[in-house]
Amino acid sequence: MKVLEAETYQAGEVHRFEAAGQEFVYLAPAGGIFGISAAAAAVLETMGAAGRRMDELRAEMRAAGFSAGDVEEALEELIEARVLERPRTLPPPRQKMPERFPLQSLVMNLTNQCNLSCKYCYEYGEDKVATPDGKPKFMDWETAKASVDFFLQDSAGRERLHITFFGGETLMNFPLLKKVVDYAEAAAGAQGRAVDFSLTTNATLLTPAIIGFLADKRIGVTVSIDGPPDMNKLRVFANGRPSYDVIAPKIRELLARHRTRPVGARVTLTAEVTDCIRIFRHLTEDLGFQEVGFAPVTSSQKNLVTIGSGKMDSILEQFCALADEYLAAALENRQHAFSNVTDTIAELHEGVNKSHPCGAALGLVGVGPSGDIAPCHRFVDSDTHKLGNVFTGIDRSKQADFLERGHIDAKYDCHTCWARPLCAGGCHHEAYVRYGDTGHPNLHYCDWIRTWTDKCLRVYGAIAAQNPGFLEHFERRKAS
Repeated sequence: MKVLEAETYQAGEVHRFEAAGQEFVYLAPAGGIFGISAAAAAVLETMGAAGRRMDELRAEMRAAGFSAGDVEEALEELIEARVLERPRTLPPPRQKMPERFPLQSLVMNLTNQCNLSCKYCYEYGEDKVATPDGKPKFMDWETAKASVDFFLQDSAGRERLHITFFGGETLMNFPLLKKVVDYAEAAAGAQGRAVDFSLTTNATLLTPAIIGFLADKRIGVTVSIDGPPDMNKLRVFANGRPSYDVIAPKIRELLARHRTRPVGARVTLTAEVTDCIRIFRHLTEDLGFQEVGFAPVTSSQKNLVTIGSGKMDSILEQFCALADEYLAAALENRQHAFSNVTDTIAELHEGVNKSHPCGAALGLVGVGPSGDIAPCHRFVDSDTHKLGNVFTGIDRSKQADFLERGHIDAKYDCHTCWARPLCAGGCHHEAYVRYGDTGHPNLHYCDWIRTWTDKCLRVYGAIAAQNPGFLEHFERRKAS
């Protein structure tokens, strides 16, 4: 490829980073990661933000000691990867949303009831959006069957499907869960398709029989737990009794018997619970979880458990320390349990470039006990966000409105952010609670997300440079 002398090029939307002595660029419009040569890095440094004529750039590069051949090779490398591009007079056209996008995941809220009364629960606290009055508290078989039938119909063309059971406390309606698993397996199998299952539970109702069923059916399990007893203090029964001593022996039995899939822990970080490293050590070393993920409460400014900026900085430091542990393990071909890194690196490896923050109302919907369809489980039982009902289907105009407002191109604050391929503006529910609009970008979170994404890029780059075979794990994960 011949780059003409008089042509002007400028750097595209890239984020530069270094890992293991190698220079990399993350190309925002494509979500791609490229290792670049020292000459290519020098070209970008010399180029600056405004763009340069190629004859001027070549002269400066040769004056800096680079050979003509190295300069040409670097220019071709950067232009071919679209790291360098000709100046644009107009922004690229917005991609049109597909009229129909087949579902891949269904979240079934089997009940909106719970035997715990967690102080930060979005279902009933300051972050509440649900309007459950007058609606069933437990899903019945007729609604559950209709939910599966609706899912199979609306997922046409998908060979592999996923159903997540949710609540309230999911296991309060365990008999229905068992019937759904048997029915969905048979119905999907009759169509030549496969369906797998997962659930989230507070672990209080686990029994040997339930654990055996979950293991036999290879059902993925996530346990909501916030760490050792003093950290788990917001997860209490309605009478204020702590839950840790009830769930700890049940979790140990679950982990001992359920070996068909990794069992994960989900930690909710609050203003009172921010010691991520001690929590991580307890959950992995004392209890034995294979995966641990953290979710900070940052949504409602009125919520007393919402984490302020100072403590969020501390959480970020701890996340980065755990990410360093993750890298050390990966370089020795060992798995590490910190799923916040695993999930981000999986997306980086796949080259994810999101139009929306998640699959809500796109490849995923939630269904409440009444059969009402919501964009995801966090909006279940909310009349404001209802998209339809499993007996009548999705209202496509409401779905289109939700997706249009949530599209990254509608979030003008995000247009110049290099981290937008992974973030896409942040959680719809958090945006609604904090800003009153599901399509509003979560601006309070931006710097945190950029710093964390940069850290994950550096971990990914170091693995790619020093032990690329480890990344095959993510190919297998995608295929499974």
